[in-house]
Amino acid sequence: MSLINKKEKIFVAGSGGMVGNAIKLNLIKNGYTNLELPTRRELDLTNNNLVFNWFQEKKPNIVIIAAAKVGGIYSNNTYPVNFLLENLKIQNNIIEGAWKNNARRLLFLGSSCIYPKFSNQPIKEDELLKSSLEETNECYALAKISGLKLCQALRKQYGFDAISLMPTNLYGRGDNYHQENCHVLPALLDRFHEHKLNNKLNIECWGSGNPRREFLHVDDLAKACIFALEKWDPSSDNAPLSESGEPLNWLNVGTGKDISIRELAEMIANITSFKGEIIWNREKPDGTFQKLLNVSKLNQLGWKANISLKEGLKRTYEDYKMDLKANRLRGK
Repeated sequence: MSLINKKEKIFVAGSGGMVGNAIKLNLIKNGYTNLELPTRRELDLTNNNLVFNWFQEKKPNIVIIAAAKVGGIYSNNTYPVNFLLENLKIQNNIIEGAWKNNARRLLFLGSSCIYPKFSNQPIKEDELLKSSLEETNECYALAKISGLKLCQALRKQYGFDAISLMPTNLYGRGDNYHQENCHVLPALLDRFHEHKLNNKLNIECWGSGNPRREFLHVDDLAKACIFALEKWDPSSDNAPLSESGEPLNWLNVGTGKDISIRELAEMIANITSFKGEIIWNREKPDGTFQKLLNVSKLNQLGWKANISLKEGLKRTYEDYKMDLKANRLRGK
């Protein structure tokens, strides 16, 4: 039995972004067609009055929060105020608007960066707030933790049916390839493609290549979101529990597998047909050695990722090349 039905009105906040668009397409594929998909121009999610008035008028039954200000290490470290303030505004406006206007279910999307820098690996949900965060994206992480905790508090105090998912590193169609704002995988994909086109004999990558990271295709995350809305009730008898035996209000989403940055670079070199040498600059920082999520709780409910990294990268590279071609035709 599904906890949501296909006739209900679903609001996907952030449907123009990589994650929101993937959720939108997968909802439609699964027969959910009563969707509210306002653009940024149509609804400024940082404006409390506009968001509340929108909720009063539209009255969505189900709310999915895929809207956020996101970026790589450089952006997070350079503009911490923007990442903290804008994300707090967006998520607080939507969550409060949904609750006060009687939305029936809400899904909040966070990030694996909510967990402490030196969490036990693989990272369980119980690691939250056990020690200090990674400094470079602390403000973004604090905003996401606040959203998760607001959802948890609303469920506890008012019985509002809000749940949260914490995905690992994402990639896929519609990713951001801007060198100052993107994450490691799109940055590598873009650089290897560019070096191949320019017939470069080598490419420099930062660090030793030994740190390990986990990557989830955005379509797998979209499927996880729909699965959680349909199947996961934190108050049910079979719901995942914390180590202390309490119902969990957030679950990790990932593949449960990681790969070294060196292996990732070699895989991308193969997919992009870059034939040059990969030079590792060990004078540059490596960052946290490992960041792998424990996804056993969501797996036990019946969901598992099914897009391998190799297959996902092939798809992403084809999408990347199509976007480059489209941009050239538009004169960008």
